[in-house]
Amino acid sequence: MGINQVEPSAIREKWLNKYTWAWASWDWGQAAINAVMITFVFTVYLTSELFGDTDHASLVLSQALAIGGLAIALLVPVTGLRADVAGRRKLWIVVNTLVLVAICAACFFVYPDPSYLWFGAILVAAMSVFGEFAGVNYNAVLNQISTKATVGKVSGFGWGMGYVGGILALALVLFLFVQPIVDWPGASTEESLNLRWVAVFSAAWCLLFALPLFFVIPEAPPSTSKKIPLMLTYKVLFNNIRELWRSDRNLLFFFCSSAVFRDGLAAIFTFGGVIAAGTFGFELTEVIIFAIVGNVVAALGAVLGGRIDDVAGPKAVIVGSLIGLLVAGAGVFFSPEAAGFWIFGLLLCLFVGPAQAASRSYLSRLIPEGREGELFGLYATTGRAVSFLAPALFAGAIAIATPLVASGQAQRYGILGILVVLALGLLLLLPIRSPKKVTA
Repeated sequence: MGINQVEPSAIREKWLNKYTWAWASWDWGQAAINAVMITFVFTVYLTSELFGDTDHASLVLSQALAIGGLAIALLVPVTGLRADVAGRRKLWIVVNTLVLVAICAACFFVYPDPSYLWFGAILVAAMSVFGEFAGVNYNAVLNQISTKATVGKVSGFGWGMGYVGGILALALVLFLFVQPIVDWPGASTEESLNLRWVAVFSAAWCLLFALPLFFVIPEAPPSTSKKIPLMLTYKVLFNNIRELWRSDRNLLFFFCSSAVFRDGLAAIFTFGGVIAAGTFGFELTEVIIFAIVGNVVAALGAVLGGRIDDVAGPKAVIVGSLIGLLVAGAGVFFSPEAAGFWIFGLLLCLFVGPAQAASRSYLSRLIPEGREGELFGLYATTGRAVSFLAPALFAGAIAIATPLVASGQAQRYGILGILVVLALGLLLLLPIRSPKKVTA
């Protein structure tokens, strides 16, 4: 039985309750995988000179992630649909989270040697796959623990908790493993032991903060009494998409627009550290410090944006955030020194959080009851379908600028490629109707 059937009054009267805390705690734990392993620390280790030529290492990692992205695009909508039908949403969050934790811990065995490069890249790609599998059903729980009137606050709170979890995880990694403030065996740099221990730390962090969801959130009820055979799942999925085209094209158009602007949002984090180091001369420690401060700002933005969401609606939050991102991104592009990157880079972080949280709440308001897993699966798939766009324009802008500017200055122009993606996402979003406002 779902939460709405267990304690509906608790959800209506007090949005910040034990269910909200338990749900958001999972995002807090997941942040160690995203921020530490996939974005700022472990992948930097994996693409360093310890694994041979850095360009080759980056190519191997991108190939592995591309394969993982294909797996997500093919499998995530189906897994979400089947979880809805069977009423096993929480079960699959638990299973996929446990697999994710095991894969993360296995990264401890990625020794600093070129022969371990593919092994490490495959593990990172697998983390992205199982993290997305768990995340689809996690997002689908949002409608269980909120009402249409509070979904913005709850979604923003979840994103904010994720950012705060990332802040603390990055801080602990920095002061325990990268620049240890105390001398202890786990901080040894011999055979990169300190960076390999980061994987174990991240796995433990993820598991620990996932436990409240495991034990507090009840299982959702099945959306139908009918069973769908595995071989027919894709047929049912495509039939459902055709039905959406006939009955709710607004929702399908939102999938398309959000896929584009979410790719731009992802690129800000993906290439933020690269730009900080390559264009503005940040050292690794400085990059991590900026990431910590940036996550603080993004968390505040997500929580504030969530409250505005419930008053003005998610579309207003997304549109305002995208405009703010375009202005801040232009500021980064024109900044000649690191101080400008700090100012405008933190402004980028301020607007990223609300855009991400409002995008999730926007979809939650549009989804028909009982199809949360399926449609959040499509949400993930459409995002993956255009995930090449921002990286391609980032690289293309650099390639065009290289023969035209001084040596070492071309990377700055990659920012323009990201801004083009954000602007395109904004233009695609503008014609889409806002969800109806609900006050109770």
